[in-house]
Amino acid sequence: MNLTSRRAKKCSVPIALSWSHCGISYRVTPWPEARCERLFGDEWIVTSPTEDVMASAAQSCGAAAWRPYLEFVPADVREFLLKFSFARMEALQVVARCPALLADLQEAPALTAFLAAHVSLRGTADACWSEINAIHERSGMFGLLEWLGLPASRQTRSILQQVAEPDLPKRFLEPLRTLLWEPRTIFALQKIPAITDRQLARFCHALAA
Repeated sequence: MNLTSRRAKKCSVPIALSWSHCGISYRVTPWPEARCERLFGDEWIVTSPTEDVMASAAQSCGAAAWRPYLEFVPADVREFLLKFSFARMEALQVVARCPALLADLQEAPALTAFLAAHVSLRGTADACWSEINAIHERSGMFGLLEWLGLPASRQTRSILQQVAEPDLPKRFLEPLRTLLWEPRTIFALQKIPAITDRQLARFCHALAA
């Protein structure tokens, strides 16, 4: 067997993403399952990752780690995930658990951050992916906005589309959700064609003051 065929054989098996958090090993299995698992003894068990675990994944899994993993992901999903940097693992979980949302999320990638953080935003004990899928099937994006506590309006959708970077910092989510109920804030944000983190920080700071 020549070197080229050995390389082809080596690259024919989907890759898992792995990292460590507080001395515990974690991994995300290949697409389409993309399950998060942790090592318990000699066994990998499915787990619901906390925000701290996801933060460790973002720090550990750089472009070199993602590149082989994304080779086994459909082109449209890969293109979507490449929009994210720090929050790419969260985005992967959202599109893996709720694949029917991909078209809406491509239209407004910033919505992904709210869906990824729905447990803390809604104060639930566990992730509600099946509920999210059911709401989307029944009521589309506007149903999801309402479920997340955001105004279910075209203005909200437009503002989310104008967010320049979909990697919304988690500290912005709760104050932004509150701000989007303020008519003056909606009017101001709609006038910004590409809303940056710095501009969002200014609005959130004004709310805190």
